[in-house]
Amino acid sequence: MLPPGKIPPEKLREIVFNRLGAKGERVLMSSDLGIDAAAIDFGESVLVASTDPITGAEKGIGFYALNVNANDVATFGAKPKWFLVSILLPEGARDELLEEIMDEIHESALKLGVAVVGGHTEVTPGLKKPIVVGTMLGEVERDKLVTSNGARAGDVIIVTKWAGLEGTAIIASEREEELVKTFGRELVERAKSLIEMISVVNDALISVEVGVNAMHDPTEGGIANGLHEMADAAGLGFKVYAEKITIREETRKICGFYGLNPLALISSGSLMIAAPRENAEKVILALKEKWINASVVGEFTPDSKTRLIIENGKAKPLPRPESDELWKVV
Repeated sequence: MLPPGKIPPEKLREIVFNRLGAKGERVLMSSDLGIDAAAIDFGESVLVASTDPITGAEKGIGFYALNVNANDVATFGAKPKWFLVSILLPEGARDELLEEIMDEIHESALKLGVAVVGGHTEVTPGLKKPIVVGTMLGEVERDKLVTSNGARAGDVIIVTKWAGLEGTAIIASEREEELVKTFGRELVERAKSLIEMISVVNDALISVEVGVNAMHDPTEGGIANGLHEMADAAGLGFKVYAEKITIREETRKICGFYGLNPLALISSGSLMIAAPRENAEKVILALKEKWINASVVGEFTPDSKTRLIIENGKAKPLPRPESDELWKVV
């Protein structure tokens, strides 16, 4: 039986990646482990496309749908430009729910300069919550294309913002009353407001101008799974330092309350970057000039079987999360 969340890598190889239809002559990059977008050759420019559903949230679902898909496109160095969306509503849904979702998509698209160009809406029997599936298209000059599998042994790993950012915002919204009783209104409101930082479009476009080898948006499974996905894509291992991965107070407290691992909590809003060591400080400085915090948390290593986290001076394997911690709560 398959677990909730992303399909395990071995099942993707067994069932999905050997059933991808015809080979596209202009496809520069397509589906694979750790690769969240496709790149298609359009001559001097490259079209980058990505699709993702939003299934673990109800509040702010339109906002998440647009921004999560924009993030995946931006990790290829492309500016998000065109969005298609399918909105599946549960039986009995009121007009106001559809209006709320579309308002969130519209406002988010305006903020990023994205045009909503198509999609589908329906009421779907059997659903308990709405599901929104988005597809984002973006464009980048060919010589600025960055692919998810471009990390090299010796590259440093840079992470922007904080681990578990998106998951913290979702849990604070979905379990608001319970958390307010435990931690008070101020902390819960701060946690909810983290949704405003979910975009990594600026993080990515700034970084690619400085010079990086790969970027990745750690969604389901959080920073831990994101590290494995980047390493999978490049055929590498990694070594990271737990104390260098920044985690906000709100995330620590909420994860502690529910017994969750913040490193395996959905982390849209963070950007993971593989950068040549000589470019690391330039990347971090460029990000900080735009008020985006970032830090070096480790490095990629040649042995793909060695994937370590250093805690209190001791190295131990960092396991791949079986599913996202969010599913234990919502």
